[in-house]
Amino acid sequence: MPSSGSDQDATMPATRKIIHIDMDAFYASVEQRDNPDLRGKPVAVGGSRERGVVAAASYEARRFGVRSAMPSVTAKRQCPDLIFVKPRFEVYKAISQQIRAIFAEHTPIIEPLSLDEAYLDVTENLQGIPLARDIALQIRAKIKAETDLNASAGISYNKFLAKLASDHRKPNGQYVISPEMGAAFVEGLPVGKFHGIGPATTAKFNALGIHTGLDIRNQTLPFLQQHFGKAGSYYYWISRGVDDRPVRANRIRKSVGAENTFSTDLTEFEPMKAELLPLIDKVWRHCEATCNKGRTVTLKVKFADFEIMTRSRSVASAVGSRDDLERLSVALLQSEMPLPKPVRLLGVSLSSLQESDNGAEAQLDLLI
Repeated sequence: MPSSGSDQDATMPATRKIIHIDMDAFYASVEQRDNPDLRGKPVAVGGSRERGVVAAASYEARRFGVRSAMPSVTAKRQCPDLIFVKPRFEVYKAISQQIRAIFAEHTPIIEPLSLDEAYLDVTENLQGIPLARDIALQIRAKIKAETDLNASAGISYNKFLAKLASDHRKPNGQYVISPEMGAAFVEGLPVGKFHGIGPATTAKFNALGIHTGLDIRNQTLPFLQQHFGKAGSYYYWISRGVDDRPVRANRIRKSVGAENTFSTDLTEFEPMKAELLPLIDKVWRHCEATCNKGRTVTLKVKFADFEIMTRSRSVASAVGSRDDLERLSVALLQSEMPLPKPVRLLGVSLSSLQESDNGAEAQLDLLI
């Protein structure tokens, strides 16, 4: 089993030893594990229909550029031999619960991000293991032994760097970013590799002549706040390897949403509706993944001048299907047409979340 990228465990501050565990191609790997005919082949979990979306791709498929959230027709075009597999929600959730039980043997401070990844604060771990690196090795070995699936891990003194570290040795590896390494590790990183910075924000950074972590670090806090609002402060500090967010155990999510900034401002209803559909897909997949349903649908509109408008509608019982979510979201948009100004961003969220009674229906989480 691959070890950490450093023989030296992160000498973290007394209160911060954080591990980020991320399962490797989780949904696709489960399908390959359970069906030997799929092993070594390009596999996509999701719908193969015209409006289908890839929920997960095996590493064999990723070599062709197939990625999560990609339209199925695009994925099939890029990889003609791609095999689509219908998701088995109940199986993924059961395996996720197995994995979380392994986490709980080491720490009660677990912050799940989705079915296949979580942060663990192991500063004071239950087994008294001094090195966070060794805890990660034990967790990954037990996950492999119990589920026959591979996990990668990142170990550091904060959440931001732990997340970066887990991506650094994928698949089936782990990496340590110590306090001495933190700032230097970030400075050479392209801004598009920063967790939480998507394509639109990357383009905005690049337009300002900012391409790397070092470029961000060279900006003043007022400059970043001027151009990125509240997020500017976050970027200022993570470019220095600083992230004080705690690992939040038993975090209760009150809403789930997805949004997208367009390369060209939109003015017509049909193009806006087309942009809403993949956002609705992502929100609904998260609801299925977490067995949560919500009663309040909110449409977010950001205009070209950055003014934001929101419209919401609450229903008596939880939204029961993806089609219902689409109907409510599109109706909110349609009721505001024609909009007074060109639109640069649309978002959809579902709030007043509650646990679904039918947990067997659920599973899949897509990160934007």
